[in-house]
Amino acid sequence: MAETFILIPGRTSKQGTSLNEGKYTDGYLEEINTVQIAGDDMQRLGLIDGDSVRIWNDVGEIVVACKTARGDELPSGMLFISYGDKSSQLMGGETHGSGMPDSKGMDVFLEKHSGSSNS
Repeated sequence: MAETFILIPGRTSKQGTSLNEGKYTDGYLEEINTVQIAGDDMQRLGLIDGDSVRIWNDVGEIVVACKTARGDELPSGMLFISYGDKSSQLMGGETHGSGMPDSKGMDVFLEKHSGSSNS
């Protein structure tokens, strides 16, 4: 059963350091293809690190691996994913004149995915 979350895409230091080695390195690809979920949400949904989850909204849909967010970095009900191809598939085209589409605080649905990951 799907649950509603707020997705926050952003940059991470690991993403930045692995970018120096290239966008096609294992480290960079793992970073942009993994969503972080609060530990209590992971437990409630019966997820373990590495499980595939399906995330969607009115703009698009992605399937990515999940991992438990460290400590209290992420409150329950919120998700974090590094900027990349996957996060972009959930962003609309409206820029409100800024040249950058809305990319923070997106309402999304999430459920465990039983198939293989699209990463």
